[in-house]
Amino acid sequence: MQLQKHLLAYLCLGFFVLSVGCKKDDHGGTGAKQPDLKLVAENFVSPLVVAAPADGSNRLFVADQIGKIWILDKDGNQSATPFLDISSKLVTLNAGYDERGLMGFAFHPNFTSNGRFFVFYSAPPRAGGPQPGTPWNNTIHVSEFKAAAGAAQVDLSTEKVLLEIDHPQSNHNGGTLAFGPDGYLYISIGDGGNKDDVAPGHVDDWYKVNGGGNGQDVQQNLLGNILRVDIDQPGGGHDYGIPADNPFVSGPGLDEIYAYGFRNPFRFSFDRGGDHRLFAGDAGQSLYEEVDVVTKGGNYGWNVKEGTHCFSTADDLKEPGSCPSVDSAGNPLIDPVIELVNTANPKGGGITIAVIGGYVYRGTAVGSLAGKYIFGSLSGDGSAPAGKLYQATPQGPGLWPFTALSLKTFPDNIGQWIKGFGEDAGGEVYVMTSSNLGPSGATGKLYKLTQ
Repeated sequence: MQLQKHLLAYLCLGFFVLSVGCKKDDHGGTGAKQPDLKLVAENFVSPLVVAAPADGSNRLFVADQIGKIWILDKDGNQSATPFLDISSKLVTLNAGYDERGLMGFAFHPNFTSNGRFFVFYSAPPRAGGPQPGTPWNNTIHVSEFKAAAGAAQVDLSTEKVLLEIDHPQSNHNGGTLAFGPDGYLYISIGDGGNKDDVAPGHVDDWYKVNGGGNGQDVQQNLLGNILRVDIDQPGGGHDYGIPADNPFVSGPGLDEIYAYGFRNPFRFSFDRGGDHRLFAGDAGQSLYEEVDVVTKGGNYGWNVKEGTHCFSTADDLKEPGSCPSVDSAGNPLIDPVIELVNTANPKGGGITIAVIGGYVYRGTAVGSLAGKYIFGSLSGDGSAPAGKLYQATPQGPGLWPFTALSLKTFPDNIGQWIKGFGEDAGGEVYVMTSSNLGPSGATGKLYKLTQ
């Protein structure tokens, strides 16, 4: 019997694969269980963020796009009432599709002692507009709230609005909030919206070929950037401070900017292990989607480039033959580490309509994924909910190879729109989905990546 066991193992690993007795992992190897998704909670509308305070409670907080944050206890039981309900503070959302709403949520690193947490949401527009006769679409609010110790519900009167940013269009809002390993609050903001940067609200920049765009401007507004602020040391007339080493503190450029050249950096995350790199998924126009490793002062190319390719606002389905490799200040246009072909690309080979940035897996439930960057596709195309998970091994410069993550229960795609990813206090990764593309119904689900 022992000899048979060793022979079977040899045949599984060697030149032959038996039809029975050989247990394959997701890479076609042997011995490891196949990754899967375990349903944790459901009946949300459009869940976008899941976060966990470092308080030892093993609770999860799920932020729904419609303006509500729910608590899940350690057993997965959902709170009877929202922890926070700011639905009355939001701009009116479109049920069919909307990129506005409650988009971001992060706990202060010392939440256990100070009760502070932060949200990013789309408020109604202020007076005025990007040009005469054209009103703003909404106002980005980055706000602080404070929860009393052990409170099941937050008092809305504790809100302190840290940032108000006029947003010209309804899309490209960005919206992630996260505290970096340096203790500062990072904020992603899209470029202002519409396609090809042609609508009111896009300013003139140095690249005249494409007629302007907020991604390449760092002086006139905060759109198209990832920001970094100090919420513990306010100053300069704000309820936040500016880290002394932010890239534009001592020269031209807005002090809050950490990195720029983004279109819609909808979801980003920090790797809790390794060298704690910042990974951002930036949604493209029609040809390419990208994931960037973001560094201080980096210019990530939009709208000069889309992924690693030159971009044209005049014809977004045709790649120009050439474009600059540096900006007007001599800063290189940094290429992504992951590039996905959009299904609208006339060259073919498209796999997604939009990338959803994820997390480097640092949990213990799925050993085969240790250290891999897990991210997703909103859907394969716009005709049906068919989101898919992908994995890539972080490495050095250049484009990283990636593969689809085959799941036991969902071998092809998960049959839902992927809305976002999250991480708990132990580094386990969660996926948020909905059967509806827009913020409507009650089909939103929260899954845990497991085996």
